[in-house]
Amino acid sequence: MASQARPLRMLFFPLMAPGHMLPALDMAKLFAARGAEVSIITTPANAAAAELSLAAHPSIRLLVLPFPSVAGTALPAGCENVSSLPSPDIESAFLAALSALEPSFDALLRSLLPDCVVTDMFLPWTCDAAERLGVPRLVFYGSNFFSQCAERSLRLHGTMESLPPDAASFVVPGLPHRIEMLATQMPSYETSDPAFAELFRSITEADAKTYGALMNSFYELEPDYVRHYRDVLRRRAWHVGPLSLCNKNAAEKSNRGTNASSHHHHRHEAYSKWLDARTPGSVVYVSFGSISFFSAAELREIALGLEASGRAFVWVVRNEHHEDWLPEGYEERNEGRGLIVRGWAPQILILNHASVGAFLTHCGWNSCLEGVAAGLPLVTWPLSADQFYNERLMVDVLGVGVAVGAKKYSMKPEERPVVAAEKIASAVGEVMGGGAEAEERGAKARELAAAAKRAVEEGGSSYNDVGSLIEELMAKRNAIAT
Repeated sequence: MASQARPLRMLFFPLMAPGHMLPALDMAKLFAARGAEVSIITTPANAAAAELSLAAHPSIRLLVLPFPSVAGTALPAGCENVSSLPSPDIESAFLAALSALEPSFDALLRSLLPDCVVTDMFLPWTCDAAERLGVPRLVFYGSNFFSQCAERSLRLHGTMESLPPDAASFVVPGLPHRIEMLATQMPSYETSDPAFAELFRSITEADAKTYGALMNSFYELEPDYVRHYRDVLRRRAWHVGPLSLCNKNAAEKSNRGTNASSHHHHRHEAYSKWLDARTPGSVVYVSFGSISFFSAAELREIALGLEASGRAFVWVVRNEHHEDWLPEGYEERNEGRGLIVRGWAPQILILNHASVGAFLTHCGWNSCLEGVAAGLPLVTWPLSADQFYNERLMVDVLGVGVAVGAKKYSMKPEERPVVAAEKIASAVGEVMGGGAEAEERGAKARELAAAAKRAVEEGGSSYNDVGSLIEELMAKRNAIAT
């Protein structure tokens, strides 16, 4: 009877990458708020940011495992997060190094004996350790139902393997909507990188044994694809998002994604003051996430495109150590109209500021969903990962986005064509200009924002899915105990 009375015991193990770790931390807060006993695994270099994110949630335990030795690998010492990698070329070495954590993870599982584990898709070996102990493993993809449906449909139908070599585009088969994509927008790593090919084989094998998936999404955003994933693909999943909405106060929103609260607090005050002086809905916010690499030529075209758009902008630039791309006199010419932020910015607070009217994004899923939750139309510029799928969801299915015209999947700037300033200016103008289409796009974005907020409130679709999962896992635990 004692086991039936105690809270659900959950162990989270997120991938050390901002796009995976931030929503996983939010998810941990969400389940803790619903009464679960939550622990989170990370490594020393990631602990400070996690502690800051969890400062208002003292019941959540942070468990720090030593990062594996990188001796004899391509990984530089001290690189414990994808965002700290000096080049996308060594991402596979980073993921391979993480697999050396399996013995430590196994020992932790045996000592904690959680009722379930929630681990990242890129940590497939955690499934084996959980299976050995009979602990249900829930996978976190960091993506949405649409992209999962599209990717699985392509695999199921062997679309890419059967595509003629000269084919420019194709239609993703078997989906509720007609989704057309370019062949160049698909990844080639499964054929060009043996390490990644092996990793994805392991991910597929782990998926077949996992208890189900947790999705940072909500039913009203993609109902056709929630049903398709569950009923057609026969996959178990719970929608629990938008996870960013679990951050209720300004401090949590401001500190999300950083480990230096006092320094960034002063910077946020400066951004807020700048935005406060702008007309409502007049500013385009520009950010390409924390792990995107751009060449000087690409950055220059972005700068010129934003200038040519005639719109006020806040532009977050990760490559702050490369200044040769900035056109001469650019910041002087755009003083008062453009604000360039070098490094990091409090994205959720900026997106929700009244003066921001659009979001130019790389289509990382967290960014897309944060834009949706803020009620903003998007200018889409995908680079890699699931971003081209996300673009199609935003543009073709939901009708809240305009594409700049990115055609090549690659994290490496030298492998993709430079998007011209004229295309950037045109897409920004289309989203932020007047006219019936822009009005309709904005209205749809606002409707989705209202639906997102309802989804996480008591009685909402995501609130109910979280509750049903907790009940199911507790019933499973109690059945084993009796």
